[in-house]
Amino acid sequence: MAKTNQSDAANIDGKVSVSAESLASSARAVAKGRGLPPVDQWNPPFCGDLDMRIARDGTWFYMGTPIGRAELVKLFSTIIRRDGDDYFLVTPVEKVGIVVDDAPFVAVDFDRVGDDLRFVTNVGDDAIAGPDHPIRVVRDAETGEPSPYVLIRRNLEALIDRKSFYRLVDLGEVAAFDGEDWFGVTSGGQFFPIIPAAELDV
Repeated sequence: MAKTNQSDAANIDGKVSVSAESLASSARAVAKGRGLPPVDQWNPPFCGDLDMRIARDGTWFYMGTPIGRAELVKLFSTIIRRDGDDYFLVTPVEKVGIVVDDAPFVAVDFDRVGDDLRFVTNVGDDAIAGPDHPIRVVRDAETGEPSPYVLIRRNLEALIDRKSFYRLVDLGEVAAFDGEDWFGVTSGGQFFPIIPAAELDV
C-alpha cells in the first residue's frame, strides 16, 4: 500500500490525494441522512491508498497511530466498501484504499432473540444470523484453530471474538449438514456448521 505523508497533498507517485480529515468531512456530509450511505452506488475516482489499517482486534490506525475517537471510527466504518479482496473508504467524490488485516468489524457480543442469534459489532452494527447474515468458520490449515465470522452488511464480515465464540459453542448442537453430522448452531432457521461431529472427542 502506498504511504501518505503529513500533508497528503497531490496524487503524486501513487500517494493519496486526500487526508483522513477531508475524508471524515465528506463522510459527515453524507451521514446526515438516515441509515447507512449507499456506498455500492457510488463510483468516484480512485485517489490512492490511505495509510489507514484495521487490525484483527478491530483497532483502527492512521499513519501508524491508533484512532482514539470512537465517533470517528464509527463514521469511517459507515463508508467501507469491499471490492474483491480489497477494501476502500468511499464517498460520492473520492475512493481510497485501506488495509484490513482480517475482517473490517469484530462481533463483540450476541444475545438470543427467540431462537435467533443477534450479533453486535465494535462499531455498533447489529445483525441476526441467518440466510442473509451467515456464520462461517475457517480453520487454520496447520493448527486447526477456528476463526469464526458473521456477515454484517453487504459483503463485509465481522470476526466473532473469542468470548462470544465460546458462548456459541455452549449453545451448539449436532445436526446433519451436507450428508454428515456436524456440530454447530442454528439461527434464522438455518444451521451453521462449526466442526465435524466426529472430531468433537478428538
